[in-house]
Amino acid sequence: MDKSSFTGLLLALAGILAGLLIEGGHIGQILQPTAAMIVLGGTIGAVMLQYPLATVGAAFGRLAQVFFAKNKDAEATVKLLLGFANKARRSGIVSLDQDLASIGDPFLKQALMLAVDGTEPAELRKIMELHLENQAESEDAIPAVFESAGGFAPTIGIIGAVMGLIQVMQRLDHMDEVGRGIAVAFVATIYGVGCANIFFLPAAGKLRHRISEERRLKEMVLEGVISILEGMNPRMIEIKLQGFHPTTGRKTKKEKGAVETQAA
Repeated sequence: MDKSSFTGLLLALAGILAGLLIEGGHIGQILQPTAAMIVLGGTIGAVMLQYPLATVGAAFGRLAQVFFAKNKDAEATVKLLLGFANKARRSGIVSLDQDLASIGDPFLKQALMLAVDGTEPAELRKIMELHLENQAESEDAIPAVFESAGGFAPTIGIIGAVMGLIQVMQRLDHMDEVGRGIAVAFVATIYGVGCANIFFLPAAGKLRHRISEERRLKEMVLEGVISILEGMNPRMIEIKLQGFHPTTGRKTKKEKGAVETQAA
């Protein structure tokens, strides 16, 4: 669970609602199902018009990652790569073939499989970097969907407000209802601006951050596999991989001694 996302969303909503209540308002004033229907329906429709259905589906499919993220431990990945490096140094790169079935990460499995099959380091890098580039193109569209939603929502909210004002103007013969009708009409604008700035745009930023972390981890895996294929010393591989995730270097003296012993 991402505590930052939950806390941020709750804090934003609490601040807005508290301000409303302090000014003498009540929550019922902004609970307008028709306004929500106009804003959300119009925004999603505009996004679907801009992007292919598969892209929109993929974006909403990854929406849970804004609040929940799989714990991809970079340090554990480094430790796994160092284990492969030590084994390859003792028994040769071909000995890693028996470990392929136990690898859960598809990217690491594919890179290691190419290494075991005797692919040259330069060719392996070219193949896997092409894979990363193609994947990056499709992944970059995911936060872009929510960025577009954040751009459309305020405008759709204005459309909802204007529609509400049109209804109000048709009732000018009942002046006691005009003021209340105008207040209700502007709720759509609140929904549009609120959805954009409290949810859609922050969600796009968080997903972009998640995708960047995943990409950096794959780049680290690629460098690790190529280093193993080139026969680099495990200790040197460890130092090299720490550049991708500096926190992976925070090990105890006992762990460092164990790695150095294996490398020797």
